[in-house]
Amino acid sequence: MQVQIDINFDQLVEIAKKLPETQWNKLKEEVEKEVLAENKPDTEFIKLLLSGPTFSEEQSAEIADTRKAINQWRTK
Repeated sequence: MQVQIDINFDQLVEIAKKLPETQWNKLKEEVEKEVLAENKPDTEFIKLLLSGPTFSEEQSAEIADTRKAINQWRTK
């Protein structure tokens, strides 16, 4: 059986303030656990990005030289 009660934020804060310390700590842990779960980075996406291809030093230097040449050509 479930009962749903509509209360505003101020009422919720007052109820939380009246909790005994042990229940307050338990509530706080649960809320922080939910916040951490929401802010948890997507590990699969991070793994994908970290395993992606990267430029070697030689390729980076070649790109820099090409950019420099293109910029000089454009300013002529």
